Order: sequence, then structure tokens, then C-alpha cells
Amino acid sequence: MSQPLADDEPPLDPAAASIVAKVRWLMLISGATTLIAVSVVLGVIGYRFFRLGESSAPVSELTARLPKDARIVSVTASSVRLVVTLETPAGPEILTFDTKTLKPLGRLRFVPER
Repeated sequence: MSQPLADDEPPLDPAAASIVAKVRWLMLISGATTLIAVSVVLGVIGYRFFRLGESSAPVSELTARLPKDARIVSVTASSVRLVVTLETPAGPEILTFDTKTLKPLGRLRFVPER
């Protein structure tokens, strides 16, 4: 078997040695950047995986009383709020609830000007 770097090879000229040193430096930077990126991705995956159980809130049940003769026009949900639009004999109303606790946050009534 032959050795790829035999002792009898002539040394590189200064220009070639400079290029080889730059390429080694760039490979070192590229390898370190890749290692940091992979560790960040694995860290985020681990963080999400271990926080998965903490984010689930206990199941809540709520019975909301609507005004007499009111009907639900629309329901909209986001990660923070639940918005219910009602049509009542007095005029439209908007009810907002917290999605985690289902506690009422506010009521907006629309009445005509007199």
C-alpha cells in the first residue's frame, strides 16, 4: 500500500500553502456553523417536546346564558379569545371569552342613537 502523504514529497510553495490554509479555515467555520445549527434545532425540538404536557389546560365546561329571544350569528376562536356574536331584540351583541378558562372577558352591545 502506498501512503498518500509520503515523506519524500516536496513541500508546497507559499501561494499554495496559503490557499490550503484558507480552505482549512473555511471548512472549520462551516463545520462549526453546521454543528451550532444542528444543536439549536435539536434544542428547540427538545424544548417543545418537554413543554408539550405543560401547555394542556384542564377541560373547562361553561353554560352561558343568552338574553331572551337571542340567536347566535357567529362564533370566532383564536388562541387567546373566543368571540360570540348575538342578534338580540335590543340589537346586536358581542361576547368575548378567554379560551383557556372560558371566563367572560367582555360584552359589547350596540344600540341605536336616540
